[in-house]
Amino acid sequence: MRLGIVAQKGNQRAVYLADDLREALDVAVDLDETTASALDGEGVPVEELSACDLVVSIGGDGTFLFAARGVGDTPILGVNLGEVGFLNAVQPGAAVEAVSAEVDRYREEGAVRSRTLDRVRVAGDDWSLPPALNEVVVQGPRRGHGGGVDYEVRVDGSLYGGGRADGVLVATPTGSTAYNLSEGGPLVHPEVDALLVNEMAASDPMPPLAVPVDARVTVQVESPGGALAISDGRNRRELSPPEEVTVERAAEPVRVAGPAVDFFEAIGKLD
Repeated sequence: MRLGIVAQKGNQRAVYLADDLREALDVAVDLDETTASALDGEGVPVEELSACDLVVSIGGDGTFLFAARGVGDTPILGVNLGEVGFLNAVQPGAAVEAVSAEVDRYREEGAVRSRTLDRVRVAGDDWSLPPALNEVVVQGPRRGHGGGVDYEVRVDGSLYGGGRADGVLVATPTGSTAYNLSEGGPLVHPEVDALLVNEMAASDPMPPLAVPVDARVTVQVESPGGALAISDGRNRRELSPPEEVTVERAAEPVRVAGPAVDFFEAIGKLD
């Protein structure tokens, strides 16, 4: 078995725990470049950890998202050093035990246990962005006064809303607790198969909408001032309105290893 480890950048506690795991487990271990550098060693780009059988993410949800962007369908086990931890079920003190259990399972069964989380992908006529675990946003070049977009939103071809807004957000259930929540969208249990459509500071808003997970959401942007498509707050594409973009469930889910997060316990930590 081969194990990959990604520790939160700039977090010494995460780095020390990565080193503890490396020393405690009788398996081959690869570290991402940043983690290895903090331990005075040589690592690999996070994308190369996709060749591992299991990747351990140590930090908050942002570290998990960073790992997920790079490792494809390799299962990820999240160790929580953040405040809430919707993606990280394992507490630091239980990390060695939890990872050891997955190593033993792999040796006995040839695979670690995992469950899938849907991602969404935004695309235009001749481009697409990497899939997002939390959300895709289509917005003006900036938020606030003078920075919005004129738009129409359709779901499977039927008009849902339109007008002027800072932007439109399409989130997964995983992402319902992130940007969607800050924009007034609903919390959605991770076992619900849905996508969430949420207008952002719209001039004539419709309520946030949950649609079937296989729905096709299109956003027609008419704003002459330009617009952006953004995937999980990191990958972005400049749009040249008028332009239509499509948001759909991605073919590549994220595989999460280890015990499941107690969703209701996690939401109880939200401010």
